[in-house]
Formats: sequence, structure tokens, C-alpha cells
Amino acid sequence: MKAVVIRLFRLFFGLFLYAAGIVLTMQAHIGYAPWEVFHAGLAKVLGLQIGTVSILVGLIIGIAVMLFGEPLGFGTVCNMVVVGLFMNILLGSGLFPVLSNPVLGVVQLIAGLFVISLASYFYISSGFGAGPRDSLMVLLSRKTKFSVGTCRGAMEVSVTLVGFLMGGLLGWGTLLSAVLIGFCIQITFKVLHFDPKKVVHEDFVSSYRKLGLFMQAQNINKKV
Repeated sequence: MKAVVIRLFRLFFGLFLYAAGIVLTMQAHIGYAPWEVFHAGLAKVLGLQIGTVSILVGLIIGIAVMLFGEPLGFGTVCNMVVVGLFMNILLGSGLFPVLSNPVLGVVQLIAGLFVISLASYFYISSGFGAGPRDSLMVLLSRKTKFSVGTCRGAMEVSVTLVGFLMGGLLGWGTLLSAVLIGFCIQITFKVLHFDPKKVVHEDFVSSYRKLGLFMQAQNINKKV
């Protein structure tokens, strides 16, 4: 039961860090992050809100990687929902003001990318299933034998170009993010001696059963 608590902490702490990293890159005010460029462009084409598009894209990617052998887990679903909630809280808190200095913006952008990289380490290592986009990164790394950093960088550049062609907002900070995110993840994982391909993720049913047993044990302890 202690192990389950630790894993849950790693999962939600990682998702909180992920939201914080995204907010840092947004408030750097030098360009949308690559996936947000894609979401914004697709939202224009489909006539939907960007948040709705983000959830739909995550769902489609999640199903696709599951069909190729990556498990769709409790953490995958939480990534789709909880990150957005944490983002709303952080943006509403005023803790991260919008920067007007482009030099400080670059520093904050890079800091945000490293926070996102550290977040990926925490919630992927929890074993509850990576987020849909990180699952795609791991899947591509398994299939192509390229490093996770190379695959992540290729993904970011690709979605940026496609999003821009669909009308998504593009800034020079976007290109910087697309190029650097792969390096940031590679450096972070190397320093922490972490190989995401070695993590065995639980599917949603297995996690549900374990969490059910954990709640039962908590109820028994309360009665005792």
C-alpha cells in the first residue's frame, strides 16, 4: 500500500510540474509551445475551442499508441484532464506574470522546458501510464531505435509546422521550444539515469483494481 501512495504522489506531482512548465513557457511571451500551435491551428480548421481540440488530440493519440502496444493507463487519462486543471489554477494565481523582456523570456522558456522534462520523469516513472504525447514519444523510440530526445524533437518540429500551416500562432520562442525540448528531456533523463522504455506501465483495469484494494485497506484501518 505504501508503494501505491508513493506512485500516486509521483504521478500527481509530475502532472503538477508539467502544468507549471507549460505555464512558464506560455508566460515567457515569446511564442506558443509547439503542441499549442498545432491545437490552435486545428481549432481554426474545425471551428472548435482550443481546449476541446487538446482533449480530442490526446484521446486520438492515446488510442493510436494503445493499438501499437503502449498501455492506456490511469496516468494517461489523468494527464488529459488534471494538467489542464492545474494550468487554470496556476494561471489564475498570478504567480507567473507575463514577461515583457525577451531575454528573460528566453531564460524562463528554457527553465519551463526543463520543468516539463522533470515532470515527464516523475509521472512516467510512476508506472500508471504516460501521457498520450509522451507515450507516442516512447513508442517512436521503441520502433525507430532513436533516443527519446531525438523522437521528441522530431515530434515537436512536425506538429509546429503542421499547426502553422493550419493557421496556428507561431513565434520564435516556438521554434526554440521545438528544437530544445528533445535536448532538455535527454539531458534530464541522462542525469537521473532514467530509461522510459524500461518502465512497465499498468493498464487502466490493473490500476483500478490496485486503487480499489488501497481504498479498502484505508477503510479497514479507519474502522480499527
